[in-house]
Amino acid sequence: MHAQTKGKKPRVIVMTDGEVDDHSSMVRFLLYICDIDLQAVIETNSCYQKNGHSKEPWYERQLDAYEKVYPNLIKHNSEYPTADEIRSKSFVGDEDISHLSNVVSREEREAQKPGERVQYMPDKWPNTPGSDRIVEVLLNKDPSPVYIQAWGGGNTASKAFYKLKTEYPKEYERAVSKVVMYNIWYQDDAGNYIETYHPKVTMLYSDAFNKTWAYRIQTTTNTFITKEVKTNHGPLGALYPQDYISEGDSPSFMYTMNTGLRNYENPSYGGWGGRFEKLPNFANVYADAKDDGDVLIPLKRWVNQVNNNFEARLDWCVAEKYSDANHTPVIKLTSKTEITAKPGKIIKLSAKGTIDPDGNKITVKWWQYKEAGTYDGLVRIMSESYDKMYFIVPKGKKEGTIHIILEVTDNGLPALVSYKRIIIKVKP
Repeated sequence: MHAQTKGKKPRVIVMTDGEVDDHSSMVRFLLYICDIDLQAVIETNSCYQKNGHSKEPWYERQLDAYEKVYPNLIKHNSEYPTADEIRSKSFVGDEDISHLSNVVSREEREAQKPGERVQYMPDKWPNTPGSDRIVEVLLNKDPSPVYIQAWGGGNTASKAFYKLKTEYPKEYERAVSKVVMYNIWYQDDAGNYIETYHPKVTMLYSDAFNKTWAYRIQTTTNTFITKEVKTNHGPLGALYPQDYISEGDSPSFMYTMNTGLRNYENPSYGGWGGRFEKLPNFANVYADAKDDGDVLIPLKRWVNQVNNNFEARLDWCVAEKYSDANHTPVIKLTSKTEITAKPGKIIKLSAKGTIDPDGNKITVKWWQYKEAGTYDGLVRIMSESYDKMYFIVPKGKKEGTIHIILEVTDNGLPALVSYKRIIIKVKP
């Protein structure tokens, strides 16, 4: 899979069609922008927002509000970029309704799925500032992955990949091979075009977002939005447009969050942004995987922890001192996060030295993420103390991977969780 340079933040490009739930997702995204290396925010269209919304100042208003809370945010994390830096990386991409081709006329059908017929070719479309920015980022010599998030349509990326292939043939394969494109559905024909004509691009197709994070799902969060987002939490939270959490696009950037779950290292690992498995007959197309037989669990299992973390970041907007808000525990793992072991070996893991920066009490939990691993069966986790555990690698001739998740939760308000993923590679 794509090799993320150790210690380097994931490079991210956002494409947003400006739908109302994009406005909600953007409020959350800006509070996590310190955790990524932002390359671009590109306003686009989609088969649902055919003309796009770049002519409306919704995004500019959010950046203005971010600028007002920035002095407080940097007291909690010094790596928040300035609003001007974000503005300098903001572009308009493809909002031409004619580029939606036959998708436009299909008012009643759902978004396209992997493997469907390609309906358009972007060959004769004009370049846009957004597509040119994608080209610029991908031509950079940096070999680390570029995570392109399609909150709406992907037409802007289609044009960028076409330009790379035709105008930079010697650089094309190197450039597009770096791309991991997280698609909130295929909201135009771009997905089918890219998977067919640019197969070196890794495509993640999310459908599970629709019953975990999208409209009419988290309807019990009205009070949370009223009290913890829209009021007494600064001008950015006040711009949250909906009455309950409705952020169909948020899983795409949750995939790149540096939680310790290492979600973005491999689609099959799982984390805040879900878990994916490769589709047959495709080189690099992945769709939602199942945990415990349920395609929704890879996203649902984290929802409460994700929203608690969002609440804490909103507190940062108004907390003038570090001590006035809660922060995640700082995990100290005494072992490596990648361990090679033979069957029958005893694996000992310790979180001794883990602290909470706010002085809160912490609880430690170890569990096996069975579906993320390739070694069949569960291991028996034994506790030595509250922060130490061991298990025996099952005997036999099988090889594969065992994923152990360390979860450390504080008792602050709201309660926050930090994670570490330890991968044991079993080799007889």
